[in-house]
Amino acid sequence: MPDFSLTNRIALVTGSSRGLGHAIAQGLAEAGAKVILHGRDPARLEATAAAFPNLAGTLAFDVSDRSATKAAFETIAQDHGRLDILVNNAGIIPRKPLLETTDEDWAGVIDSNLSAYFRLSREAARLMVPAQSGRIIMVSSIMGLVGRPTIPGYITAKAGLHGMVRALSAELAPQGVTVNAIAPGFFPTDATDTLHKDPKFADWIATRAPMGRWGDPKELAGPAVFLASDAASYVTGHILVVDGGLTAAL
Repeated sequence: MPDFSLTNRIALVTGSSRGLGHAIAQGLAEAGAKVILHGRDPARLEATAAAFPNLAGTLAFDVSDRSATKAAFETIAQDHGRLDILVNNAGIIPRKPLLETTDEDWAGVIDSNLSAYFRLSREAARLMVPAQSGRIIMVSSIMGLVGRPTIPGYITAKAGLHGMVRALSAELAPQGVTVNAIAPGFFPTDATDTLHKDPKFADWIATRAPMGRWGDPKELAGPAVFLASDAASYVTGHILVVDGGLTAAL
């Protein structure tokens, strides 16, 4: 059997104080990883950490803050001496029609959902390349593959993220670092709360997906553990879609 164990590996999961990031962090911890939780709200982060197994620490900062990001990785290097797994998950998804979207709105979404992922991956690679080992996992979205109204910046960022996965995987593979992405479909989270509470839309998604339902955040843990583990040692540059078959069927 392939080795799915993550025993004693150090993992940072951004946006892990809630939602999909928290579910992924829990899955990594259950597989044996020592997880560094991250969030922007220190109080919420500490409340999440209090009940979290296999905790390696917490980091509270905004991923769009360049100096804070650099300081966070300096802390990781000082406290742990290495980073084995990075899961880039934190981001924002404001919803506005195109004609109401300002330049500032656009820039904020691109920075949080694309540029920040680049900076975090670069800083993680600084710790992984010397060890000739590492896993970088981007949490993308099926919105990187298909489109919907009112989220042009988010869709553009996720499509760009898929290009980044291919570029970084090609560059880092010789140094033993794999780079992949998980592209979730529709899951009930704070970001999709309005959509999930809309009976018409929620039912439409449930009937649109061949599996007949929305996803459970816990169902992202398995794909994340796989990509982080030795079982995926020859997998890089891949976008793993987890959407109940929604994008596979018309």
